Amino acid sequence: MKLLVINGPNLNMLGVREPEIYGKGTLADLEALIRSYCGEKGVPVDFFQSNHEGDIVDVIQRAYGKYDGIVINPAAYTHTSVAILDALKAVGIRTVEVHISDVSAREPFRQISYVGLYAEKTVKGLGFDGYLRAIDHLLS
Repeated sequence: MKLLVINGPNLNMLGVREPEIYGKGTLADLEALIRSYCGEKGVPVDFFQSNHEGDIVDVIQRAYGKYDGIVINPAAYTHTSVAILDALKAVGIRTVEVHISDVSAREPFRQISYVGLYAEKTVKGLGFDGYLRAIDHLLS
């Protein structure tokens, strides 16, 4: 199994952006945690982060035939992007949606997840560990 981890807008600001919600760990810290976890399991993993919806759509499309699973934190695009949903549906790759915070306990507009309409599972509110639970799900 080969995995692709996609992080959406503003996740490049982890450690700076609202640490009371997202914690003090950086995107580099998150990627190191995932790389180590996947390394222990013998699973190749690649990473992508963008603040641009079209770039995320492009990387999902390029994943076709190359990856067996996607872990995606679409961030703000969770609640707005039919394009990301359609890209995931088009490639048909097993996908788990992850959110560092518990979006279900936040603002009403965060209750809608377009990606969740495709994802096999949504993991939320577990901080960085949510990514590891998503990987476990894809490996099971």
